[in-house]
Order: sequence, then C-alpha cells, then structure tokens
Amino acid sequence: MFAPMRRHAQQLSPEECIRILEEATSGVLALAGGEAYPYAVPLSYVYKDGKLYFHCAPVGHKLDAIKKNPKVSFCVIAEDNVKPQEYTTYYRSVILFGTARLLQEEAEKRAALSLLAARFTPDDPAGRQQEIDKLYHRTTIVEIAIDHITGKAARELLHSRTDNVESGQIDAD
Repeated sequence: MFAPMRRHAQQLSPEECIRILEEATSGVLALAGGEAYPYAVPLSYVYKDGKLYFHCAPVGHKLDAIKKNPKVSFCVIAEDNVKPQEYTTYYRSVILFGTARLLQEEAEKRAALSLLAARFTPDDPAGRQQEIDKLYHRTTIVEIAIDHITGKAARELLHSRTDNVESGQIDAD
C-alpha cells in the first residue's frame, strides 16, 4: 500500500520518528483540497500514543477537505541545516499518513485540548483550564490516527551518529 523508501539506508527507526513527533511543535498537514488541488497547511500539534491532535476554527477549508476525504499526510522537519560548502543539507524529517476525524465527545475533546494546552503552556495549569473553558465551544479538535510513518535523515547525520556511538560520545538507541 505504501511505497518503500528508495534510500532505505537513510531511513529512521520508528522510535526515532516518534521522538521527532514528540519533540517538534509544528508540521504541514496535506489534504485533498478543492478543485483537485492539493492543500497543505502549516499547524501546531501534539503527539500522543500513535495519534496527532490539532485545533482549528469550527469552519474552514481544512475541515471541508477532511469531511470529503479523511486520508491525510503530515510532515515534520526536525532539522534543516544547509551546508553550502558541501552542496548539501543536513536534514531529519518525518512523514506520516493517517486518517483524520473530528472529535465529538466532550471527554475526548477536552482530553485532546488539555494535551495541546500542556504542550504549549506547561507552566500555567490554571490558565490552561480557563482558556479551554472559554474557547471550548468555538474550537474544533482533529485527531489523526497514524496508519504509516517514515523518517529520513541526511547520510552525514547518520554517519556522524554512528561514529559518535562507536566512540562513546552518544548512547545508542
């Protein structure tokens, strides 16, 4: 169903992909848009237990596209370091494919909002709850259940990582 990565030697492990999703705060959601054009939109998210969550307004192009076709992809760029003298870029990224759904039940919607709020305002639990209560009825939460995930890194990052593991500079996974 999903094509294998062509440069499989650069493929990140599933654990490394999850680590990137847990550490990053934004990515690009790609949807089947209107008029047969793809639609890609940057957004903030939170990852938890094989799912991504993001919030948005109750109406808009994103939601229209999800309602027509819930199959989506999402891309996170964890590292993007251009090396002009080497004619390359040291990069690390993750692409996932999944199925989006709009959360309807109050308990799951509040749980996802709490995850998002804790991710972006970790030092203000009381303020988070006030904001959730204030905006709850004007906010839509989307969950993306991950069906397939891959990650890739520049060869140079993989080689330096292997060299550093062998020399004892970093721990192996």
